[in-house]
Amino acid sequence: MTSPRDHVERRRCGSSDLYLPVLGVGCWAYGGGQYWGSQAQSDVDAVVARAIDVGCDYFDTAEAYNDGASEASLGAALKGRRHKAVIGSKVSPSNCYPKVLREHCGASLRRLQTDYIDLYMVHWPLTPRSIRHFTSDPAVIADPPSVADAFAMLLDLKAEGKIRHIGVSNFGVARLQEARQFCPQIVANELPWSLLTRAIEREILPHCRKTGVGVIGYMTLLQGLLADIYRSLDDVPAWQRRTRHLHHAGCELCRHGEQGAEAQTAEALAAIRAIAEQCGITMPQIAVKWAVARQGMTCALTGARTLSELDQNVQAVCEPLTPDVIRALDEVTSRLNEHLGPSFDYYENTNNDRTR
Repeated sequence: MTSPRDHVERRRCGSSDLYLPVLGVGCWAYGGGQYWGSQAQSDVDAVVARAIDVGCDYFDTAEAYNDGASEASLGAALKGRRHKAVIGSKVSPSNCYPKVLREHCGASLRRLQTDYIDLYMVHWPLTPRSIRHFTSDPAVIADPPSVADAFAMLLDLKAEGKIRHIGVSNFGVARLQEARQFCPQIVANELPWSLLTRAIEREILPHCRKTGVGVIGYMTLLQGLLADIYRSLDDVPAWQRRTRHLHHAGCELCRHGEQGAEAQTAEALAAIRAIAEQCGITMPQIAVKWAVARQGMTCALTGARTLSELDQNVQAVCEPLTPDVIRALDEVTSRLNEHLGPSFDYYENTNNDRTR
């Protein structure tokens, strides 16, 4: 007899010895906060336990998520289960000076109530443009942590057993190549990937595949747009409407200042919904199926906040799409993909791309 864990595929993360489930759990909402609202710890406990039981045992968090509350909530949920889980967390680029990085890694370990982090990633590239998002300290912006020093410290932490694998997030080709000069052991690059965010397939996804770096996809349901929970784009809440898909006007939180791609986004959503209905599945299920089907994708993250959401996503990855359906989805989202262009920093103006 097979267990539920046997139904979720595991994939090798690049050329490393780290294997991840094809579906991971994004933990940004854990601990509650301004971005996603309140999150009951009882629901976190239930989702984490079920995710481990069914084999979706990769949990992705960051020190920046809810000011550390996400890590603390995940740590509490993993009590008695830590040995069954794979934890990924991220350090903010502004905190990558060697001494500071060591301190922040220690703080994450304490919040997670663990002796080690399986995959520890630099959240964004170590550049002034990127660091401005995390701090207003002019000294840090003017003199950001050096790539050489930051990754030397990460290698030290790995040698000490505090982290098991080193990764990055939101690194374009040039930044990844630069980092790998000092740390060839980078095993993963976490990148935005969904039917509505396909820019990574132009350069960085093929580059990662060619060079043996695993890819973890985030925004699989694009802040809820692909979860089919909004009647129209006008209903998308302020915190979730900050990407270049939507016009900057009327959203004080929006930074990109561009006109958006609302017509193309609405057109793509309608077409995706129609294809999902033809397949007899929901829009979020077809979005998850499509995300995990791409060659080079190690793991796709979904932020399940309830057992029902998790169960729906697990069901999706257990039944792959046919090649014809994948081609149809590629086609109906191509106009939006072309309109948004090659930048995969969807929160910023294309001239202020933080991934380069």
